Amino acid sequence: MPPSTQNPAPRHVMSENAPPEQSQSQDRDHESFTIPLLSHQQSINSTSQLAIVGANLCPIESLDYEIAENDFFKQDWRTRGKIQVFQYIFMKWLLCFLIGGIVSLVGFCNNLTVENIAGVKFVITSNMMLARRYGMAFLVFSLSNLVLTLFSAIITAFIAPAAAGSGIPEVKAYLNGVDAPGIFSLRTLIVKIVGSISAVSSSLLVGKAGPMVHTGACIASLLGQGGSRRYGLTWKWLRFFKNDRDRRDLVTCGSAAGIAAAFRAPVGGVLFALEEMASWWRSALLWRAFFTTAVVAIILRALIDVCLSGKCGLFGKGGLIMFDVYSANVSYHIADVPPVLVLGVVGGILGSLYNFLLVKVLRVYNLINEKGIAYKILLACTISIFTSCLLFGLPWLASCQPCPSDAPEACPTIGRSGNYKKFQCAPGHYNDLASLIFNTNDDAIRNLFSKNTDSEFQHSTMLLFFITCFFLSIVSYGIVAPAGLFVPVIVTGASYGRFVGMLLGSHTNLNQGLYAVLGAASFLGGSMRMTVSLCVIILELTNNLLLLPLIMMVLLVSKTVADAFNGNIYDLIMKAKGFPYLEGHAEPYMRQLTVGDVVSGPLQLCHGIEKVGNIVHILKTTRHHGFPVIDEPPHSEYPILYGLILRAHLIAMLKKRAFLCTPVRIGVDAFRHFSADDFAKKGLGNVDKIEDIELTDEEMEMFLDLHPFTDASPYTVVETMSLAKALILFRQVGLRHLLVMPKISNRAPVVGILTRHDFMPEHILGLHPLLTRSRWKRLRFQLPRLLKIF
Repeated sequence: MPPSTQNPAPRHVMSENAPPEQSQSQDRDHESFTIPLLSHQQSINSTSQLAIVGANLCPIESLDYEIAENDFFKQDWRTRGKIQVFQYIFMKWLLCFLIGGIVSLVGFCNNLTVENIAGVKFVITSNMMLARRYGMAFLVFSLSNLVLTLFSAIITAFIAPAAAGSGIPEVKAYLNGVDAPGIFSLRTLIVKIVGSISAVSSSLLVGKAGPMVHTGACIASLLGQGGSRRYGLTWKWLRFFKNDRDRRDLVTCGSAAGIAAAFRAPVGGVLFALEEMASWWRSALLWRAFFTTAVVAIILRALIDVCLSGKCGLFGKGGLIMFDVYSANVSYHIADVPPVLVLGVVGGILGSLYNFLLVKVLRVYNLINEKGIAYKILLACTISIFTSCLLFGLPWLASCQPCPSDAPEACPTIGRSGNYKKFQCAPGHYNDLASLIFNTNDDAIRNLFSKNTDSEFQHSTMLLFFITCFFLSIVSYGIVAPAGLFVPVIVTGASYGRFVGMLLGSHTNLNQGLYAVLGAASFLGGSMRMTVSLCVIILELTNNLLLLPLIMMVLLVSKTVADAFNGNIYDLIMKAKGFPYLEGHAEPYMRQLTVGDVVSGPLQLCHGIEKVGNIVHILKTTRHHGFPVIDEPPHSEYPILYGLILRAHLIAMLKKRAFLCTPVRIGVDAFRHFSADDFAKKGLGNVDKIEDIELTDEEMEMFLDLHPFTDASPYTVVETMSLAKALILFRQVGLRHLLVMPKISNRAPVVGILTRHDFMPEHILGLHPLLTRSRWKRLRFQLPRLLKIF
């Protein structure tokens, strides 16, 4: 029988082949930037079919975190003994250990390489400055930065465009159920590591924490799928995790390990994964994530002890060493609270402005990047040259200061790091702006956080450094290279916090280094909108538990103020890139709609025993990934829904050619033709395609019994259920398909299928534009018309 097309259902595939729909949404909340960067290329609802992954526009699909419990799956689990079950559990913990070990080694090598490359660059430049060869010093400094940036941009643009940016929005979307091509491939992993080292070493104001999160997720994903089959790097003993659910848990642990390796903050890494990354969480995952980050912390501690003995070249005090601002005599009184509250308010305002400008710059960069790879690389080189000119030129505007007699270290500093950079100054003097700007990001943070240096910096120096960092971090993020936001935001916030501390002077009990820490916390809270995880990360970074109450207060105030203007930076970037992220709450208008109001057709159905030719026709003419299976007379008394079968399972059955000459049920004989590996989730880039299967005319007339391979217990909802309830069920369970059943029994057994696309606001409001005014409105201050036009 040919497939039925009489019942409506949604277009439930996220592919470029899916037909676009017209959105008539009249009220676009500017804070969420619902018009994605790619909106001018498609009419609308491009957010649920295409997205910008890294630096390229790619088709995206959904992940299915719910396991298909068909007869074959049940039989496979019944045949497993205690040894296999123990092996499965043991492998989960072993992979967590491997993730922690590998991520810690990668994080250590990243920092070691960055410190040595940047160290050699600054030593050579400083030596030329001492010889008063200023022109040659600038040439060496700018050319080395340009070469490093060019190298990072070239390998990213040509080898792995998915490695561009921080990677946190892509990983967060994956953990929400969005599968973007290439984000966890071996090629992306290598380019992310090498490109991040090169970009950070090139003095661009970019961080390594975001790329480390993506790196940890890549390592976890590759281990979970047993390696990379494309490059022949596979290990059969690792291939235990054959579904999206297990791999999702590993990727969550990998993202936690990334933060732990970047900041030496194991507890902060777990909380970051819980608060910011994961859409699903449970106690078992908490244990494994904690174990993973503990492994990272132990291995990093051992490696750093080796470096402290002087065996790591120019590693020195940079990289993974904590910004130790501990002070046993920190005391603050009620009079110190109002300035700290003001710090939080200003941090919230600046953080929301930072987010607003960053997304605007990303839009401009996207227009440039669309012109081709040459323009992407040219943009990166332009930013590099501009940055080098600022970093080398601005210190000339600062006046030289005499070295203090009680300086805690050598003054002036000759070499790559230190609080008192000599730059162009005479002997016995130092350039305070060069100590911040002509330095690595880690050393700049260390100088800002330093204690007993209240008289080191001038007011004009700190203000100029803050303005430079604020805008350089914005323009540096969108280039085609791995680039994080954590460290630039910390540098920018610390500079403005220290500036506030300088203004208060003797009117406060806190030293300027502590104000720098609070300023970094306020700017992080205003931009990233996390509270618990940021609080713990800062405490682990600074080794100062006495600041806990003030840091908590600053984060709460800055987040509250910033939420009055826009959303957090990663959500804004994710939405601007077009990822169909499902929020944890339902919009009010969803309670006014039923699931039957949003499904659309046509629906492709399969029968329990289907002709091979019909299956091939369905697979070739649609891009759907799930098909309802129905039984009709004579196989049942009346038409009933038997279950749901996946596209991948149909293709696996066609490849095996276990066909029947007559339309009869095969029963348990089906288990002899297939193994569990035939239906396991394929790794990246290994998806079987219907076009690769060649069948004869005789085979096309044969039959397949779909019953043993159909999920007979799919999640279903009645067509009169409110869309809000369906969304909560869909998101919390982690579904890819949700079947809609008819209210009246004498109709077709299935009305349609709900997918992620059907819950997107653009799709719903496109079908029902009059509900636009019912959208959820947070208390937001609207920006002036002039800024909206910009």
